[in-house]
Amino acid sequence: MEITDSEGEYLVKIARATVESYVRDGKIIKLPSDIPSKLREKAGVFVTLNKIVSGEKVLRGCIGLPMPNKPLIEGLIEAAISSAVEDPRFPPVSPNELDDIVIEVSVLTPPELIRVKSPKEYLSKIKVGRDGLIVEWKFGSGLLLPQVPIEYGWDVEDFLCHTCIKAGAPPDCWLLPDTKIYKFQGIVFEELSPRGKVVRKKLE
Repeated sequence: MEITDSEGEYLVKIARATVESYVRDGKIIKLPSDIPSKLREKAGVFVTLNKIVSGEKVLRGCIGLPMPNKPLIEGLIEAAISSAVEDPRFPPVSPNELDDIVIEVSVLTPPELIRVKSPKEYLSKIKVGRDGLIVEWKFGSGLLLPQVPIEYGWDVEDFLCHTCIKAGAPPDCWLLPDTKIYKFQGIVFEELSPRGKVVRKKLE
């Protein structure tokens, strides 16, 4: 699914309205009737909340739906609420934090299983800045979005190791034959400042 800049701005503004309504009043917003038809198509989506602390962005919540099981606009609202109040790593966002929160929306392609004869082949089949990863092993799974390795300066091997850790696995779990690795791509839009201009985020 290709998303235009105006559609991306629309998604971020809906995510912002959703978070503010739910955090302040515990209410889910009513969607406008003029939603672009493309945004009613099924797609995976993540909403990331960052808090500006001393001029730096600090993660405040990030939850989403990796599989295209729901219309994008519905998944967006669900992910926005979950990121604000249900991320188990953080306490719920409070109303007095909203002025310091910047919102990022990632629209995802369907995850694709990476098929390899040897785990070392993963290193040539994954591209930092293009791909997000999902690691599945016998005790669970973990996902990292395409923008994460760029923000931390990771190479492909670092990316694989950290996705394994996100799955609750040892960092070298990607080398085990029973581990499954999926990749996906994302189109990312973000606020430059709280309630500020929305731009398409460059991933490469």
